[in-house]
Amino acid sequence: MRNCVIHDLETLDFSGTEALNSICTNLSFVGRDMKKFVITSCTQDEGKSSMAMQIMANLAKRGKSVVLVDSDMRKSVMMRHFGITMDGDEVTGLAHHLAGYNSIDEIIYQTNIPGAYFVPIGRDVVNPLPLLDSKYFAQMLDELAMRFDMVLVDTPPIGLVIDAAVVAKSCDGAVLVVEFAKRRKGEVTDAVRKIQQSGSPVIGCIINRVSVKTLSERNYYKNHYYAYSHYGKDGYGYGYSSKGEE
Repeated sequence: MRNCVIHDLETLDFSGTEALNSICTNLSFVGRDMKKFVITSCTQDEGKSSMAMQIMANLAKRGKSVVLVDSDMRKSVMMRHFGITMDGDEVTGLAHHLAGYNSIDEIIYQTNIPGAYFVPIGRDVVNPLPLLDSKYFAQMLDELAMRFDMVLVDTPPIGLVIDAAVVAKSCDGAVLVVEFAKRRKGEVTDAVRKIQQSGSPVIGCIINRVSVKTLSERNYYKNHYYAYSHYGKDGYGYGYSSKGEE
């Protein structure tokens, strides 16, 4: 197994850390048979990938073995956004495995966070749906679930392309990341409907980028909390606050 280094994982402040702890505690108690989770959003730039990376790191620090799979083969931001560097001259990943070029052992990278592992996309794919909808993708996630305590799958926004719904078919549950006060109720409802049609339950919604100032305005926050939280069977809404701005 090769190694990779995550150079630019943001350090959260106290409120951000507490919110993340609550999120990860909920994920840990959804059921012993639920290990594969898709993490998506309505549209781009809602902090979905950052949330997936933070959840992976938090769970690993709790002593769990966690693997994060980057399945956004159309336009991944993981490598660039988090400054990830890999061992070796060639980066092999999800696309290579699903196309039959590399084994599962050749695409899993141990990160510099003990207990945290990463599967990159390897290369961009113009039309990844045939790969994501194949039996090999489902088999790969099942194999990862046998090796790790939890499998997180970062996908493109479900409001833009159908990839997330296709991925969700092979997962035990889905988490929807919503930027606070940005999405309309109809957009969230549509995203939840697409996920549920895949057969995967929406286990919760993370309300992202809630300012500390907004949290202090209790009635305003309460209204938005309930507007989103009831969509998941065991819905939860937590403000992810970073540096007092997000």
